[in-house]
Amino acid sequence: MVDLFALGLTHALLALAALRLVMRADLDPDPQPKQPDSAND
Repeated sequence: MVDLFALGLTHALLALAALRLVMRADLDPDPQPKQPDSAND
């Protein structure tokens, strides 16, 4: 029983950590590349 609890607890904590990493706001969009100025062409 204790072994199943320990395995379940560690897997749940790893899943929680992975979910928190995936849900971070700074990981959402890639920055858009800068458009060149048409006045400098």
